[in-house]
Amino acid sequence: MIEIAILAFAVLVVLLTLGVPLPYCFGAGLMVMTLVGEATMRGMMLWGFSQLTNPVLLAIPLFVFAGTIMSVSGIAASLLKFVNIFVGRVRGGLGVVATVSCAIIGAISGSGLTGVAAIGPLLIPEMESKGYPRAYATALVANSSILGLLIPPSVTMIVYGWVTDTSILASFLATLGPGLLIMLNFSIVNMIMARKFPLVLDEPMDTAALMKHASKRTINAIPALLMPVIILGGIYGGIMTPTEAAAVSVIYALPVGFMIYKGLTFRTLLDAGKESASAVGAILIMILFSLMLSQIYVMEDIPQALVDKIFEFTDNKVLLLIMINLFLFGIGMIVNDITAIILTAPLLLPLMTALGVSPVQFAAIMGVNTAMGGVTPPYASILYLGARIGKVKFTEVVKPAMILLIFGYIPVVILVSVWPDLSEYIPRAFGY
Repeated sequence: MIEIAILAFAVLVVLLTLGVPLPYCFGAGLMVMTLVGEATMRGMMLWGFSQLTNPVLLAIPLFVFAGTIMSVSGIAASLLKFVNIFVGRVRGGLGVVATVSCAIIGAISGSGLTGVAAIGPLLIPEMESKGYPRAYATALVANSSILGLLIPPSVTMIVYGWVTDTSILASFLATLGPGLLIMLNFSIVNMIMARKFPLVLDEPMDTAALMKHASKRTINAIPALLMPVIILGGIYGGIMTPTEAAAVSVIYALPVGFMIYKGLTFRTLLDAGKESASAVGAILIMILFSLMLSQIYVMEDIPQALVDKIFEFTDNKVLLLIMINLFLFGIGMIVNDITAIILTAPLLLPLMTALGVSPVQFAAIMGVNTAMGGVTPPYASILYLGARIGKVKFTEVVKPAMILLIFGYIPVVILVSVWPDLSEYIPRAFGY
C-alpha cells in the first residue's frame, strides 16, 4: 500500500508543479487512493465536512479578518512609526523597523501575508527614499513577514495542534523562541548589509526634542500596542481560548480603526470583509482536500509503514532529522504551509516520536520549515506578493531574499532540530 501512497503523492506533486489549482491536485491524489483503497470519496467528503465544523478552525477566519482590518485602519502604520522612533537614526535601523514591525503584526494576525500587505506599501517606498535598494527593501519585508507564521498566535500552529491532537497553546509557544531568534538574525544581517548602501539617516535631535517626539508617538501607538497585549495575555493567562482571542481581536480592532486612527470606514470595512472572505474560502478548501488525503493515508496505515521503511534504511537520528528537514523544506516549496502541515504532520509524527522528538519540538520543526516555503520558489507566495507590492521584478528580489534565508533563517532551522530546549523551554515554563 505504501507504493500506492507514493504514487498518489507523486501525482499530487506533478500536478502542483504544472500549476494546476490545489483542489484539483488533491482531488487527483484522492482518486488514486480511493480507487485502490477501502475508503470511498463520498465517505471522505462527509468526514471532511464534519471536520470543518470544529470550533478550533473558527480562529482562522477571525485572525485573517483582524489582520486585514489592521492593514487598512491605520493600526499597522501607528506601530511602524512607534518602532521607528527608537532606531530611525541608526544606520540600518529602518531595516530593523521592518523586521520588528512584521513580527508585531504577525503576533496579532497570525498570518505571513498580512505583514507584507500591511507593512510593504508603507515601508518599502520609505526605505527606498532613505537609500535602500528597492529590491532589497522588498525582500527584507517579505522575509520578515514569515515571522507572522511563527510569532504566536499562528494560524499554522492552530492547524498543527488540531491535526496532531497537541495542545494549541504549547504549539504556539514552541515557535516563539525560533521566531524571536530569526527576527534577531534578520536584524543583524540587515545591519551588516546596510553598510554598503548609501543611506540617508534621520536628522539628529537633542534629548528634549527626542523625548517629546517619542512620547507623542508612544501615546499614539498605545491603542495599537494594547492589541497584542490583550490577545496574547488572554491566551496565555488562560482567560481566553485562541478562538475567543481571535474574536476579541476583531471586536477590538473595529472601534480602534473607526474612532482612534480613523483609517477605517464602512467602505474599507466592506472591502476588508470581502478580501478576508476570499482568503478564508481558499484556505478552507485547501484544508478540506488535504485533510481528506491525509486521513486516507492514516486509514491505510501509511504512517507506520513509512516508519518501518525508513528505519530499514537507517536508524541514525541525525541523518533522519536531516532527511525530514529536507523533505519538509521541499514540501514547503510546492504547497502552502497549512496544506503541508495537514498532509505531512500525521504521517511524520509517529516517526518523530520513535526518534524521541516530542510533538512540541516537532511543531517548531514543522513551523520553521513550512514557513520558509513562503519565500522559496517555486511556491513563494509571500515573496510574489512582496514583489507585486514593492513593484519590482521577482527575479530582482530572489537574490537578497536568499541571502537573508541562508544567513538568518537556515541556522535556526538547524538549531530547532538539534537543540530541543529552543522550542520546549518556553512551553515548559508555562506548564506544558
